[in-house]
Amino acid sequence: MKKIVALFSIMFLGLVLAACQTTQGTIVIGANIYTYGDNFMNGVVRPELVRYAAQKGVTLNIVDSENDQAKLNDQVDNFISQGVDVLAINLVDPAAAGTIINKAKAAGIPLILFNKEATVAGVMNTYDKVWYVGTDSAEAGVIQGQMMLADWQANPSWDKNGDGKVQYVLLKGESGHPDAEARTRESVKAFTDAGIVMERLGLQDSNTWNTAEAQNTMQSWITSFGNQIELVISNNDGMAFGAVTAMKSASKVYPIYGVDALAQALQMIGVDELNGTVLNDGVNQARATIDLAINAAQGKPVTEGTSWVLRTDGTKAVRVAYVAVTKQNYQSFQ
Repeated sequence: MKKIVALFSIMFLGLVLAACQTTQGTIVIGANIYTYGDNFMNGVVRPELVRYAAQKGVTLNIVDSENDQAKLNDQVDNFISQGVDVLAINLVDPAAAGTIINKAKAAGIPLILFNKEATVAGVMNTYDKVWYVGTDSAEAGVIQGQMMLADWQANPSWDKNGDGKVQYVLLKGESGHPDAEARTRESVKAFTDAGIVMERLGLQDSNTWNTAEAQNTMQSWITSFGNQIELVISNNDGMAFGAVTAMKSASKVYPIYGVDALAQALQMIGVDELNGTVLNDGVNQARATIDLAINAAQGKPVTEGTSWVLRTDGTKAVRVAYVAVTKQNYQSFQ
């Protein structure tokens, strides 16, 4: 009888151990950042992905795709061959989402795309185990535009030539990136919707969000346009940092606004080097990505047991909200 009891005890223990092996502690997530050279992605999103994955007790294998979609394709192949349970992918080229989705689908591995949204219509519906975590691309531009418009209207002296128009320069991020395109469009639209004419003096349209490149561009604009510049619009804080450095070197001061609410941007708002920014909540983007990945790996509804909400508009997306950051509230985000 004792032998039978012992046998059942061993069998029960085996079942318990097998059940434990299916918990999130054994989940392996294959993830990437499109480039570690991006201030926001490497300085905010990646550290929180690492920290939050550790908190949740899952294994996160994360790599740098070095702004090379072909390299990312190979990295995904490697993750699949390693047998990861779920993929969390920050696309280099949003138009290449179909390639990554097809790889995940062929392997039967759930896929969470984050921060860079697929731009090809319908591609998210080609696989039932792919979801997106990010923002409403237009929202940051809308908020930035409304913030700039309010400040412009409150400061008549900013209209240096008194013509009632805004002569501006714009530092645009990665060409074709949904965020860069939407921020560029919506930030200016806030003025035109208010009946204010916008005259663009210069546009940086590049393949990066790079601080050094923005500094060089701003230096060129200062040389070309000098006191004609009445407003500097930047698609992100990293490029705004470069512009501010160029402005300080030339002893110029222009109203300037960014997006991301990086720690340095908050400090610069405090000392009046930056007029405002928009919180791009990378921390919650990272947490939502990990939460969805864990649920997907376990075959659960991806938002189960979380506060995240999937949009019902067919995008299969969790959207993290933006917040305006100004001199009045910047300390709340430090």
